[in-house]
Amino acid sequence: MQVIREIQEYNAGRDPERLQLKYQKMRSTPFGFLRATSHLFYRRWAIGQVVKSAPLTWICGDLHVENFGSYKGNNRLAYFDINDFDEAALAPSSWELVRMLTSLYVAGEGLSISQSEAGALCSVFLNSYASSLASGKAYWIETETAPGIIKDLLVGLKDRQRSQFLATRTVLKGKTRTFKVDGKRALPVTAAQRTSVMNVMVRFAKTQAEPDFFRVLDVARRIAGTGSLGIDRFSILVNGKGTTEGHYLLDLKQSRASSVAPYFDALQPKWRSEAHRIVEIQQRMQAVSVALLQPVHFGEFTYVLRELQPLEDRVVLNRSYQTWGELKIVIETMGRMLAWAQLRSAGRANSAIADELIDFGKRTKWREKLLAASRDMSAQVRKDAVAFNAAYDKGTFEV
Repeated sequence: MQVIREIQEYNAGRDPERLQLKYQKMRSTPFGFLRATSHLFYRRWAIGQVVKSAPLTWICGDLHVENFGSYKGNNRLAYFDINDFDEAALAPSSWELVRMLTSLYVAGEGLSISQSEAGALCSVFLNSYASSLASGKAYWIETETAPGIIKDLLVGLKDRQRSQFLATRTVLKGKTRTFKVDGKRALPVTAAQRTSVMNVMVRFAKTQAEPDFFRVLDVARRIAGTGSLGIDRFSILVNGKGTTEGHYLLDLKQSRASSVAPYFDALQPKWRSEAHRIVEIQQRMQAVSVALLQPVHFGEFTYVLRELQPLEDRVVLNRSYQTWGELKIVIETMGRMLAWAQLRSAGRANSAIADELIDFGKRTKWREKLLAASRDMSAQVRKDAVAFNAAYDKGTFEV
């Protein structure tokens, strides 16, 4: 079956242990399947896309309800924003929108949201996005400006201490910290992997003002995300401020090609590497990016390095214990954040200028087209998930 072959081909060569975890997440819910198969989603969407007049914008490429979250920027302030740019590319804004709207339909059951409520939230998202785009002004969300349960999340982060975060990820034996290899967040590395990561970090540290901050104490294979499970990804414990409570954690993640870019190959800039693509688009779209974000070379591939923080979290949406008003505020805010990100990056490297985005936001005909398309795409995702589940249950995806 074509969908099964495409999934197998896309995931070929990944770390078997973490790839099995990815397949398990895909089997768990249609939303888990959606998160893990952006390559399949965009191939299907490219065949029947409906909004031909959508302006070219920078997109994160995998926008869904769980790709918004909190983090600390280089200025050490906490922000809430779009937070995953692995698939980032230059593409029509409609591609980003339909991915997000489809996620609301597909995730609805797990959020205790009916399909009619999901449809209403899709309209809320689109209207908020469009009105923010039409305003032509990009803002951002931090603790003082955050609304509703997003504010509750950011306020609560102030109480999270680095020592507590370290305690959840590491174990302390005397004066030595090492990773807690629990099969949930971390897996052991081979001696060769440890040496390779340490060599990369030694070279990187030499380029920094405080090289001893980046002295490596321990390395583990990191378990995180869904779509990226199985690619090379490491958690790195570094010296930081020099005490056992002052150590820092870093995330080092291999960069792969975008699932969106091939459909608009001629429009893409000539990036120095895939990691440079991810980092540069993230920095364009976010008001302030996560601390220590930068591309690094690692053998024949490039990786994205960033700080791994106690302030990383997301709002948990669930209709069973949140009011409609609370859900609506979150989705409205997400719509605004997407518009702000596109306005912030407008006019960069052949993307639409702000005036074009403002004009698009003022128009209305495209909204109903995208709502209908997202309903069709959600039905297709569920159909593909059923086919995957059947193959998975037969043992086709054992690795």
